[in-house]
Amino acid sequence: MKLGLLPLGRPTFDVDYANEKLAAMLSDLDGAGHEIIGPRVLLFDEEATRTAIDELRAADVDQVLILQVTFTDASMTAMIGEVFDQPLSIWAVPEPRIGGRLRLNAFCGLNLAAHALGLRGRVFSWLYADPGAGADLEGLLAGKRLADEILPGPVPAATPEGEAIAGSVRGRRIARIGEHPAGFDTCAYDAAALKTLAGVEVDAIPLDDLFTTARAAPAETAQALRAEVATQLEGLEDVDQPQLDRSLRLKLGLDDLRSSGSYDAFAIRCWPETFTEYGGAVCGPAAMMGEARVPCACEADVYGALTQLVLMQAAQAPVFLTDLVDMDEADNTGVVWHCGQAPLSMRDPETAPEATVHTNRKQPLLYQFPLKPGPVTFLRISQARNRPQMVLGLGDMLRRPMAYTGTSGVVRFSRDAGAVLSDLVGAGLEHHMALAYGDHREALRGTAGALGLPLLEL
Repeated sequence: MKLGLLPLGRPTFDVDYANEKLAAMLSDLDGAGHEIIGPRVLLFDEEATRTAIDELRAADVDQVLILQVTFTDASMTAMIGEVFDQPLSIWAVPEPRIGGRLRLNAFCGLNLAAHALGLRGRVFSWLYADPGAGADLEGLLAGKRLADEILPGPVPAATPEGEAIAGSVRGRRIARIGEHPAGFDTCAYDAAALKTLAGVEVDAIPLDDLFTTARAAPAETAQALRAEVATQLEGLEDVDQPQLDRSLRLKLGLDDLRSSGSYDAFAIRCWPETFTEYGGAVCGPAAMMGEARVPCACEADVYGALTQLVLMQAAQAPVFLTDLVDMDEADNTGVVWHCGQAPLSMRDPETAPEATVHTNRKQPLLYQFPLKPGPVTFLRISQARNRPQMVLGLGDMLRRPMAYTGTSGVVRFSRDAGAVLSDLVGAGLEHHMALAYGDHREALRGTAGALGLPLLEL
């Protein structure tokens, strides 16, 4: 057939490594016996992608294949799904768990794409595999790897404990600071629907308000916070000190906004402006707030903040809003990771926590440590495929070497990794899930009943 290619990437990731992966993918495709149409280089921006789309449309291709070589948001994928009536496939590639930076993060790109296409009811096929003999490329292109729609089950029965958890969330206030990034449908929300669902209010605050408040924090207060953090993390003196000061001031700014607005949680547009306009990461401050049981959701993910509030009430412990960034069916494990913002109490006690910088933006403050072993509950109050639902899972965090820099952990789910992966893509779930230590599923099933949410158990 005539196969149209669209290789997507972002220049903030490891471009040399991405090009190596792309070359291997193209080699596999060249050997598959199809006529290949389209660019054989990474498309980094909207203009280049639109030009490539026009080329494929003019060629009247039989199928469109997106090569998800690095992370990208879903804006271009959503447009591709709308422009082409032909079958659509996505091939994303994993990367080794060798303790360094997350060089590609292609899985997260696949996750966002599946959610965006699911919202639009767009059928697609998918593959998450390294190029080579093990990749089911033939099945992908033959339409045998469709993202089969996964429906939640019925609304469970409410329980007294579930009613108490739902009741404790009602009346809470979330501050959304800045807007979610373009192409992150996973972080969109409707304030009225949220209030109807959970009785939670959302205030929209400009991102500059946080920056202004942070800059105005007294020097002595910032110095006192630095002294406190220095007792918790190794290597604090090794990061850029002016950037560290700006980062720590974001924690003080959040404290000030919380006090003045009586907020219970935050949903913060964490990039790129915290780096490009302000000059310091909010990841470390988010970890501090999380440890203090004030959830902070990255990328202005309001439903992520709500999810954290619910799970925190069930667990009565800090929670971590994380990305799932890898699934290995052979090892039967996945990797959860988010920059460097896990609460400090989640660290493996056998590893000293360190201060580090953002892997792409190279600014502090981020925490770095592997997550401690033990059972963990996963939760998402989801809007996948335009259906409010609760998504619930259980896993066992393993004591493994750190998979990627920042805060990450290797988890073995209660079901096979391949089954969880298929459900995640088929359901079109959001890329953020909250985790807390312990098995809290029974309480959360009752909470789903109290909130009137259908339940999907991974």
